[in-house]
Amino acid sequence: MALILIIEDAALSRKLLAKILKPEGHTLLEARNGREGLEMMQKYKPDCIILDLLMPEVGGIEVLQIMRQKNLTIPTIVLTADVQQTTQQACLELGAATVLNKIPKIEELRHWLQITIGVSRQGVNCEPDA
Repeated sequence: MALILIIEDAALSRKLLAKILKPEGHTLLEARNGREGLEMMQKYKPDCIILDLLMPEVGGIEVLQIMRQKNLTIPTIVLTADVQQTTQQACLELGAATVLNKIPKIEELRHWLQITIGVSRQGVNCEPDA
């Protein structure tokens, strides 16, 4: 299946995502903060990233900004408890494929994974302007 990088500081959230994704045959990489995540995405080139916004050291918005600066076009699904439209819009403008509630519905997460993994494998840029 796909190589998915989970960038999330909460161990329980990483465990929950792994419980959903591993049975579907995905290989998972886990980073505890944005700094680790940036290092891992450059080293392993995952098919998709699942990214939390509020993390220590380097937050999710900063990760998206750095990805854009470094031209890293890995499809990214943002998970956040922040439901403000301005936050969601900022993520999308920085290249996120979508922004989902921090505890996403399993079917919604699967749907977006299929889209982002498909985009990644086709080599298509996932940014809205592309």
